[in-house]
Amino acid sequence: MAVTEPSDDNAPLYAARTPIFPKDVKGWFRRFKWQVMAITLGIYYVTPWLRWDRGPHMPDQAVLVDLASRRFFFFWIEIWPTEFYYVAGMLIMAGLGLFLFTSILGRAWCGYACPQTVWTDLFLAVERWIDGDRNAQIRLWNRRWDAHKWRVRLTKYAIWLLIAVATGGAWVFYFTDAPRLAVGLVTGDAPFAAYACIALLTATTFTFGGFMREQICLYACPWPRIQAAMMDERTLTVTYRDWRGEPRGKARKTARAAGHTTAQTAGHAAGPAPKRGDCVDCNACVAVCPAGVDIREGMSLGCITCGLCIDACDDIMGRLGRPRGLIDYVSLEGGEAEQRGAAPKGMLASILRPRTIVYFTLWGSIGLAMLVVLALRDKVDLRVAHDRNPTFVTLSDGSVRNGYEVTVANRLPREQLFALTVEAEVPLEARLAVGEGMEFAVAPDRTGTVRLFLTAQPVQRAGGPVEVTLTVENLTTNERESRETIFVGLEEIGP
Repeated sequence: MAVTEPSDDNAPLYAARTPIFPKDVKGWFRRFKWQVMAITLGIYYVTPWLRWDRGPHMPDQAVLVDLASRRFFFFWIEIWPTEFYYVAGMLIMAGLGLFLFTSILGRAWCGYACPQTVWTDLFLAVERWIDGDRNAQIRLWNRRWDAHKWRVRLTKYAIWLLIAVATGGAWVFYFTDAPRLAVGLVTGDAPFAAYACIALLTATTFTFGGFMREQICLYACPWPRIQAAMMDERTLTVTYRDWRGEPRGKARKTARAAGHTTAQTAGHAAGPAPKRGDCVDCNACVAVCPAGVDIREGMSLGCITCGLCIDACDDIMGRLGRPRGLIDYVSLEGGEAEQRGAAPKGMLASILRPRTIVYFTLWGSIGLAMLVVLALRDKVDLRVAHDRNPTFVTLSDGSVRNGYEVTVANRLPREQLFALTVEAEVPLEARLAVGEGMEFAVAPDRTGTVRLFLTAQPVQRAGGPVEVTLTVENLTTNERESRETIFVGLEEIGP
């Protein structure tokens, strides 16, 4: 019977951070991370400054979250409050996309595109530029606080702070006209909420990217604990090929180290040497890991599968003339096949399997449905609400009047003139509460509401509510939208 070690009930749930000094590394994954960082940060910082003509009453901003009017603008797409299902659809697609990529490549999001990873990489780049690489950082960490250390630390913190301020500033630019807000921030005329938001995001970016780093992934982010449910035996994840690397041994450029036969000393009989694995126990994989994880110990909660350990190990293997790939993206099923000497299945087997097909089908279906609805939606949105209290009014001459609230949304960047027409089974007199005729204007990118009164003469009879069709037409674009409602009260008129 197996015996397990007793658990320590007094073990802390949170461990104080041990400083980690990742070594710089060159390779395919490092270059890919630089490219992802440049693209994602470029999109984040530049997008609020892209211009798009939205007419004289709205900021000419391509991407804008207009909280005052509760609308979202994305280039030619405009999402209104009544169309929140688009936002819900995008959130569902983001979740399904995360499930899809995790089931194929493990924590690929965490390793390359997560904001915490991207800004940590940027802060690490600044740290290496100011403090030097791993060994220089360790020496500086252990150095007493003299003038040199203070100067280096303050320089690094100042650059981190500038990055953090730019991060918070870029965020608030998404919610209002960026050029106007930038001037207001400099002159002190910007709203207090803008300064408060920038201060909050500056503090969190500075702290999370500079001092907490991997602890955010370990303690604050729930995804490392959820990802296991998204992975299976075909998921590709960063793996140490222990069946090839063990037992470890220091590198030697002799046949004996390669597991062949050699003479131990001159004049002595030769004998078989113990066979060693390819791992030379150089710890290069640990030195470059931003979380300080030893991938050779197996999967870890701290590993974000960024692939930097692959670059480090491939570099060492290349120098020693040994095959690369001792650390690589390998699935559990593929690893077991390699250990048996069988040829592992290709990446296509990890992509095309029931789990990923279901995820992709759901993801694509939701995206296609949103595109179809978006392409077919009308630029004129008509809503009709019948008065409830009272539902009708009997006038002094015996005629019956119903009141309606007609709301028209103008999704165009220019003021539009609309005309309202009424169709019913019985003759009805229609008039608007304000103005003359049945025409009214709606401001650009705004919702206009008018009061409509329909009146039936007392000579008319009906056995119940009368169906009414209200149609609004944009007199500029000729677009039309209709809604069904009812006219009540005729049944109350006596014979």
